[in-house]
Amino acid sequence: MTAYVRDETPADAGAIAAVVAAAFDGHPYSDGTEAALVARLRAAGGLSASLVAVDEAGEVIGHVSSSPVVLDADTGGWEGLAPLSVHPDHQRRGVGSALVQALFGRLRAQGAAGVVVLGDPAYYHRFGFAARDGLRCEFDVPAGHFMAMALTASVVPAAIVHFHPVIAAS
Repeated sequence: MTAYVRDETPADAGAIAAVVAAAFDGHPYSDGTEAALVARLRAAGGLSASLVAVDEAGEVIGHVSSSPVVLDADTGGWEGLAPLSVHPDHQRRGVGSALVQALFGRLRAQGAAGVVVLGDPAYYHRFGFAARDGLRCEFDVPAGHFMAMALTASVVPAAIVHFHPVIAAS
């Protein structure tokens, strides 16, 4: 399958919401609010990057975004990846990987030090994410599901990670 990754446009908002909702429907760690979270982050100006994957017909089939996070170790330039969504009809075809790699490229170009993610370790390990000693999420999360990777930083610091206020309020 050929998918093209590009920046989201205002016209994509409804399609993004539908893709995110479909991707997380029935997922064991989902509370069903992921699409609303993306919309709230967008409305608050909290998205550093927001990319969509479109198919040959131009339909949105995937989405990934990031927002700034704050490490209490006063280390700047870190981002939180969330959420990564691919419509179930297009999963396991490389769309998610293409979105993540495009996001990494965008964040490196913006000078981001690194990225944190709350997700399935079996999926995110392939990109270089790993649970890091001393790096903790401000939320109570399942062991091993909070991971990080450096992009331009030399190391992942020991710190507590604080997410955008929109996420913290969710």
